[in-house]
Amino acid sequence: MPPPLRPTSSAPHQAIPACPSEAVFHAAIQPGGAVFDAPASLSLLQAAEQAGLSLLDSSCRNGTCRTCICQLVSGQVRYRIEWPGLSLDEKHEGYILPCVAHAASDVVIKLPS
Repeated sequence: MPPPLRPTSSAPHQAIPACPSEAVFHAAIQPGGAVFDAPASLSLLQAAEQAGLSLLDSSCRNGTCRTCICQLVSGQVRYRIEWPGLSLDEKHEGYILPCVAHAASDVVIKLPS
């Protein structure tokens, strides 16, 4: 059984209510407007790939290489790892690592320029 999801969001000190792992949210990508289903049981990267989207580069898929770093415009995510490869400042600025971030609500993600 995987470890429990650890909460985080663009406001790192805000508590996030638990969501069932079978919950399915909607994710939108900016720019471009691609939209896909984001089950809470999958990372955002896995959900995008499952929907046939290959918008994000990735390498390690464990939160350390930072290849997939994006900014969370709206919504909330959870992590299954203690501390993803983001600085506290990056977390405060809303950056996420979609390879290890799981949707905890509908989300909008901004791809890097």
